[in-house]
Amino acid sequence: MKNITVILFLMLFSVMASAKKNEEMKPRLVVMTDIGDCNVEPDDMESAVRLLAFADMFEIEAIMTTVGWNCDPYPAEWSEYLTKVIDAYECDVRNLMKRSSQSAFLSADEENGKQKIGYWPSADYVRSRAMAGSQRAGIKVIGEGNDSPGSDFLIKLADEDDSRPIWVAAWGGANTLAQAIWRVKQTRSASELKSFVNKFRVFTITDQDMKYDMRMNRAYSSHMWMRREFKDDLKFIWDEGTWQLFCDLGKENWEKYKSGIQGKGAMGKIYPDYKWGVEGDTPSFLYVIPNGLSNPEDPAQAGWSGCHAYGISPDSLTFAWNSWQEPYRSITTDYLRRFYPDELSDFMARMQWADCGEGNHNPVAVVNKKKGLDAVCVKAKAGKTLRLDASMSFDPDGDALSYSWWHQPEAGTYHTSLLIADASKDAIEIAIPQDAAGKTIHIVCEIHDKGPFSLAAYRRIIIDVK
Repeated sequence: MKNITVILFLMLFSVMASAKKNEEMKPRLVVMTDIGDCNVEPDDMESAVRLLAFADMFEIEAIMTTVGWNCDPYPAEWSEYLTKVIDAYECDVRNLMKRSSQSAFLSADEENGKQKIGYWPSADYVRSRAMAGSQRAGIKVIGEGNDSPGSDFLIKLADEDDSRPIWVAAWGGANTLAQAIWRVKQTRSASELKSFVNKFRVFTITDQDMKYDMRMNRAYSSHMWMRREFKDDLKFIWDEGTWQLFCDLGKENWEKYKSGIQGKGAMGKIYPDYKWGVEGDTPSFLYVIPNGLSNPEDPAQAGWSGCHAYGISPDSLTFAWNSWQEPYRSITTDYLRRFYPDELSDFMARMQWADCGEGNHNPVAVVNKKKGLDAVCVKAKAGKTLRLDASMSFDPDGDALSYSWWHQPEAGTYHTSLLIADASKDAIEIAIPQDAAGKTIHIVCEIHDKGPFSLAAYRRIIIDVK
C-alpha cells in the first residue's frame, strides 16, 4: 500500500510538473485610449468593456488616456469613463474567475510580475495600471515638457527583465510612445535606444495623433516620425480599414449585442449604444489574442484582425504592415467576416459568465498530440502524404466537436491554394505538392463545440517541405 502511494504521488508530481512547464504567459499589452463622453464617441468604452472581459488573456501593463480624433488636448474629466469600466469589472470579476476555476488573486507583488494565461487580475491591479499619457497631439509637441506618467512608465516597462515584447494598442494617438522614445534618445546611447525600441510593437487604429478634421495631414503626426526614424527597429501595423469594417459588422449584428452584451453583469449594464460604429478599436488587441490561430509576430498570418502585408503606408512615404490596398484589403475583409461570428460568440459567452458565474468553455485543440497555443511545426516531403490528427482535442464541458481544416495561402512561402480532402474530419491526410519543395505551408485546424454560442478553438500547423 505504501509503495502504491509513493507511485501515485510520483505520477501526480510528474503531471503537475508537466502542466507547470506547459503554462503559457500572457502577451504584454499597453492600451492608449481617447475614451470619453459617450455622447461624443462611445466606441472606446465599448472596447474597454470587451478588453476587461478578456483580461485573463492579456497582461494589461497599462491603460493610458491620451489624445485622439475627438480631443486635443485630452479632457481630464473623460478619464472617468475608464474608471466606470474598471469599477464594473470589479463587480464582475468574481464571476469571471469561475471560468478559470480561480479562487483568489495573487499578491500585489505577484500581480506586478508575470501573469499566466487564464489569470484574472484584481480590479486594484487594473486601477494601478490606469494613467495619463500625452495630453497633446502631433510631432511638434514631442520633446521637453511633454513627458507624462504614461511615457515614463513605458520606459520602466521596457527596462524590466522580461523577454516578451510589449504590444501598444493605439485606440487614439500613439504620441505617448513617441515621447518615451524621444526621452530615451536624449539619455542613452544609440545601441541602448535600439534595444529600447525593439521591445515595442504598435497596432494603431488609423492615425489619431491629430484632430479628425486634419486626419489627412500625415506629417503632423508623431506616427510618421516613428515609422521613418525607426523603420528597421519598430514593428508598426497601421490599420486603415479593418476598424471600419469592424464598426459596420457591429452595426449589422447590433441585436446580438443588445441581447448578449448589454445588461449582462455590471459591465454589460454600462456598455453603451453605438453612435458611429461598434468597437472600432477592438481589432488592436484582438490581433494579439493568444488563441492558437496566429502569431502576432508574423502579421501575414490570418487572425481575428485579418492579415497584413508589409508595404507603403497610406502616407505614401513610409512603410508599415497594413491591408489598405488591394489585394490585401479584400483578403483581410474575407477573414474578418469569417472570424467575426467566433469573436462575438466568445464575447457573449464571457458576458454570460460575468452575469451569472457559469457558462460554456472553449474547446481545446490538440494536433499530433501537441497541446498548447504555439504553431505545430512538422516536416514533410514533396510528393508524399502527410497525416495531421486532431482527434485528441476535447471540450472541457463534454460538448461534441466539429472540425474544419484549411490552408492559408498568404502565410508561409507556398502561395498556391491547396484543397484539403475530408476537411471536416478530426484527422486528415494532405498530399504535399511537388512544387512545394523548399517552401512552408500553413494549415489551420478550426474546431467548434456544439454547446452554447458554439465556441471556437484553433491550431496553426506549419509544414516545412523538403
